[in-house]
Amino acid sequence: MTTNALSITSMQVFKNISLLSLSLLLTLSVSAYRYEGAYPPGVIGNGGSEGPSGKDQAAFTKASGCAPATALRDLEWNNVRALIETGGSMWQDRSLSRAAYEVPKEGGVSSLYAGALWMGGISPDQQLKLAAVTFRARGNDYWAGPLTTDGAAETNEAVCAEWDRFFVSLRQDAIAHRRFFDCINDPDCNDDDVADYVIPQYFFDYPGNGNTALGQDFFLAPFYDYDGNTIYDPTTGDYPWYDFLQEINCAERRREDQVPLYGDQTYFWIFNDKGNVHSESQGEPIGMEIRAQAFAFSTNDEINNMTFYNYVIINQGTQTLGGTYFGVWVDPDVGTAIDDYVGCDVQRGLGYAYNGDAFDEPSVSSPGYGANPPAVGVDFFEGPYQDSDGIDNPLTTNFANAVDSLGIPYSGIGIGYGDGVIDNERFGMRRFVYYNNGTNPINGEPFTPIHYYNYMNGIWKNGQKMLYGGDGVATGVTDIEADYMFPGDTDPFSWGTGGIQVDPWTEQTAGNPPQDRRFIQAAGPFTLQPGDYNNITFGVTWARAFAGDPFASVELMQIADDKAQALFDNCFEIVSGPAAPEVRVVELDREIILLLSNDNPTSNNFNEAFVGFDPGIPPVLADGTVLDTLQRSYVFEGYQVYQVRDEEVSVADLDDVNRARLLFTVDRENDVDIVVNYVQDQIMGLPVPQLRANGPNGGIQNSFRILNDAFASGDNRLVNHKTYHYIVLAYGYNNYQDYNPITNEGQDEQYKSSRTSAAGSEIRPIAAIPHKPNISGGGTVLN
Repeated sequence: MTTNALSITSMQVFKNISLLSLSLLLTLSVSAYRYEGAYPPGVIGNGGSEGPSGKDQAAFTKASGCAPATALRDLEWNNVRALIETGGSMWQDRSLSRAAYEVPKEGGVSSLYAGALWMGGISPDQQLKLAAVTFRARGNDYWAGPLTTDGAAETNEAVCAEWDRFFVSLRQDAIAHRRFFDCINDPDCNDDDVADYVIPQYFFDYPGNGNTALGQDFFLAPFYDYDGNTIYDPTTGDYPWYDFLQEINCAERRREDQVPLYGDQTYFWIFNDKGNVHSESQGEPIGMEIRAQAFAFSTNDEINNMTFYNYVIINQGTQTLGGTYFGVWVDPDVGTAIDDYVGCDVQRGLGYAYNGDAFDEPSVSSPGYGANPPAVGVDFFEGPYQDSDGIDNPLTTNFANAVDSLGIPYSGIGIGYGDGVIDNERFGMRRFVYYNNGTNPINGEPFTPIHYYNYMNGIWKNGQKMLYGGDGVATGVTDIEADYMFPGDTDPFSWGTGGIQVDPWTEQTAGNPPQDRRFIQAAGPFTLQPGDYNNITFGVTWARAFAGDPFASVELMQIADDKAQALFDNCFEIVSGPAAPEVRVVELDREIILLLSNDNPTSNNFNEAFVGFDPGIPPVLADGTVLDTLQRSYVFEGYQVYQVRDEEVSVADLDDVNRARLLFTVDRENDVDIVVNYVQDQIMGLPVPQLRANGPNGGIQNSFRILNDAFASGDNRLVNHKTYHYIVLAYGYNNYQDYNPITNEGQDEQYKSSRTSAAGSEIRPIAAIPHKPNISGGGTVLN
């Protein structure tokens, strides 16, 4: 299938024509901030002419129906600030035509410019049904709110307006709510422990049930039905459902199973593709309802630089679509936009972008990252369900064997393959496709529905199959068809080339000039039946290497991505250490005193009584030893006090002696002193012991006197009126069995430190300024 070469006028809106984009948007301030979109006249539709055809003009004429979704909000729970919209797009501040995915979040530089969900398939009458957006400059394909479940998949203006909002939840609040109701229903519980509990107001706004009088699904946002009556009511114990009780088996989850909330902080919203005409892609609507959540964790490792996304996608229409693909579209700008490379890691299901050289220069659009720029990746954890075929398709490394009983090839990347469960197989990343910012008729911006669909299927705009090698367009390099662009050496079983063995291929080995790239990660083909539930889950990973060439950041990001994958494999349930203590500062003459307390009842280390169960510890050892609950749990062991260089240092930086110095370790009086974690060395491929704590067994101490600057040279006494920064962590300990690195049996992670504050939020450095505490000006109280 081919399309005509596309010519466009200067009216086309791209991110690099920021003034034009800005003039077409009307903004107003509501709570956070909101956009009111306008359909720009004269932009190109699905033809080759300079102006829109009559059909295109009709698409851009506002029909009766829903107004564009306008709500947006920053997700900024950890070291990332990510702008999310209810209208199906994210990471882009459209009011100012600038990137809005900032890492670190106070650094003023973004790594992503925009992202969105794409989906499309073929109806029985051979019509392409498609919903996809890029920058929403030409219109919209998605609107806020649920659809009716009667097959008509309808909505109206009032419903769209009502649902144009986010529902923000905190895991910590759900835990506290459960603790309260468990206590008041337990005659042995001390009610004094929960006497001050107040149900958070947002619990009452949470949309657990839909409006069935309007034809909506009875169950919408996931909630824990504490009293079992199916009606969401927080006054009877119901709460936004985080699976902190770990009742879900991720590996066995089926398509009809409800998806809980994830993360420490979660944004939940619902959008659809039937609220109005598809003026962005010009595709025919499908009737899809998307229940979305964006979430983040505050941690002391690389996950603190990540955000995650889950979309439960429901076909509320009556048509069956064949050849269906779901995809994640990403415009990655690693600082400055025009000097980037992209690539993918087939085995990890990871697409990524990195700088084309060792220095990211400032530009009009970005201040740039400067020397040693980072890499950013999107891990496609799970895609749609493979078509049911009545068998458990095997996990295989042989391309010829990776065909289901219906004759559809599937990748060795995915979940549910060979696990003993029939028809729970989920596609992983089956396509990785790039294209360039520009008007190229082969690999430029998409403008017609078939362009979007082709990209998800690994086909260029003109109908040409993508080729392995070079830029993926030019023939004569290998002329081998490719499903994955720039996979490097990560496709050893040749999934992307139909089993044909090829040499590694990256942008660098091809000698491509860096550009302003976009990419799509897609999964399919599959059959989308009426009423089908699917979900897509992906995460954004980030890392920055401060030595080596630009690809060194990619290699570091791949290591970080392994942690993201492990987190996904565990249903996004992090085994936490004890929460960090609350810290008060006493500022004296060239002296600082830190006072620690754990009297916040919402803290998991309230009164220093942390016990954290780890389901990964086996209940029965190989020799038959049965472990009880306490032996399978981490318990509070001590505190560690660090001086850090400045307020930008996070808990993930505490092993960097240039940014953090350990001042004190205190622990319980017991037989635990040296605490070791074994970490897999990426070069040797072996577990290597790392000392995490060395306690003096002198007992817990809650006050610390600081006289010296750990970063000073020469005279290291504290200086009055200078700002110093500190981080204090608690840590837990478990050693259910001494670790054997040869057999890989036993406790390889004895140490588990704080990943959140006592209130459940990110741990940030504490500032202290020593000074002479002379009372003056009538003062009577010494702070």
